[in-house]
Amino acid sequence: WEEERYPEGIKWKFLEHKGPVFAPPYEPLPENVKFYYDGKVMKLSTKAEEVATFFAKMLDHEYTTKEIFRKNFFKDWRKEMTSEEKSTITNLSKCDFTHMSQYFKAQTEARKQMSKEEKQKIKEENERLLKEYGYCVMDNHKERIANFKIEPPGLFRGRGNHPKMGMLKRRIMPEDIIINCSKDSKIPAPPPGHKWKEVRHDNKVTWLVSWTENIQGSIKYIMLNPSSRIKGEKDWQKYETARRLKKCVDKIRNQYREDWKSKEMKVRQRAVALYFIDKLALRAGNEKEEGETADTVGCCSLRVEHIKLHPELDGQEYVVEFDFLGKDSIRYYNKVPVEKRVFKNLQLFMENKQPEDDLFDRLNTSILNKHLQDLMEGLTAKVFRTYNASITLQQQLKELTNPDDNIPAKILSYNRANRAVAILCNHQRAPPKTFEKSMMNLQSKIDAKKEQLADARRELKSAKADAKVRRDEKSKKTVESKKKAVQRIEEQLMKLEVQATDREENKQIALGTSKLNYLDPRISVAWCKKWGIPIEKIYNKTQREKFAWAIDMAEEDYEF
Repeated sequence: WEEERYPEGIKWKFLEHKGPVFAPPYEPLPENVKFYYDGKVMKLSTKAEEVATFFAKMLDHEYTTKEIFRKNFFKDWRKEMTSEEKSTITNLSKCDFTHMSQYFKAQTEARKQMSKEEKQKIKEENERLLKEYGYCVMDNHKERIANFKIEPPGLFRGRGNHPKMGMLKRRIMPEDIIINCSKDSKIPAPPPGHKWKEVRHDNKVTWLVSWTENIQGSIKYIMLNPSSRIKGEKDWQKYETARRLKKCVDKIRNQYREDWKSKEMKVRQRAVALYFIDKLALRAGNEKEEGETADTVGCCSLRVEHIKLHPELDGQEYVVEFDFLGKDSIRYYNKVPVEKRVFKNLQLFMENKQPEDDLFDRLNTSILNKHLQDLMEGLTAKVFRTYNASITLQQQLKELTNPDDNIPAKILSYNRANRAVAILCNHQRAPPKTFEKSMMNLQSKIDAKKEQLADARRELKSAKADAKVRRDEKSKKTVESKKKAVQRIEEQLMKLEVQATDREENKQIALGTSKLNYLDPRISVAWCKKWGIPIEKIYNKTQREKFAWAIDMAEEDYEF
């Protein structure tokens, strides 16, 4: 951490790596695995067969029943066919992939049944790849690379109802790849018979490899692991920016409240949007190409149809009801009481507009971000999210932690504080498929513990009666040991019950996103140090590597 810093914008002076690991080549299906068209066996060309296997592997998935997925897949699959195949295969509904699908299921089963030795062999091969390709040298450090393997080809899924789902993700070849390394390093060699698209030496960026994927036309990168110095430093800076916001947030809040009364419509809209971003941790919401992506919005791109105004609802005044699809097509639904001025402004913004019109028609993200930049250097909507998430965690931990609780109970309090943040940021998940089953298992464990506790208590009672009669050392000792047994079982029961509460409350909330991206890790580290909680109860191994800087830096009195 304490090494010399480079001039502004320069990320490294020396960078050397081995390049990416490509997806293994396609292995054609064995002769006995058949594809049927219109009830007849049909042998496919290698290219067409490969794309067919992608669909076959997803046959049990609901994606393959969706109209748009099937349409996009069929269109892209036809591009890979020979002219004969194209003239024969004209209808996806006549294609029968079941035989292929069964073959892949059997393969998956076989992998599960592998012997220890076979598994060990695969593990060793993966370790060899990691050793050779998984590290780079940046300046004087050997650093771990995050994703050195390039994604294999397959069918695009996307989140929510993505208009491009089912399209073919092409195989990435060396000819698509841009390599970034320093001039004086050993430049990675492309696979035999191939060449790189380009080799560059750009030390103002931190990526090692990049390519453009064919579906969205977005650029993909191979970067360093989160535990690397360059990523850790960026992470640390992010939370320092959020802490700077803490110093001026009151001033900013007073300013946007004043702006609700502005004579300029543009200023009023900006001020109401900022209030939402601050109070509700909404994302800014960029403008997007229509038809290219799923119809998701953020604060600036909200439309009139996404909110309903209630002068009174459930005994509260001035309630705004939000209902829209946010990032990754996650639904945001919330009923929030707002200040009267905000309510009146929203009524004004919605006047004479159609449902599909923009709510903030005088505002876009660049106008908003420019304004934020004027308020504080480095301020964006995301900084508000980070600030509000971290400050909420800190406040909740103060309120919820009971100094007299044991460790499992304190960890429950921690998870409850983390849940408050996940709810603020709207981080949801579908209840895990195995949820009911694992809850039943846990419940039966609890029932068994309760029986065990009843037995132990009975034993204690008779030992006490026995001791009353005998009045000797031996029976006194027996009472003591039975007492301890009861205490031990009570603690175990409590631990299980806490676990059950935790799981139930966590059923539809994703804690990981905020823990990794929005919460200053120093708050958690300080909390652990203060209450003597082992850090591994809060962060797993990967997370401890990512947050090594915080574990090293934060003392128990750290304040965000």
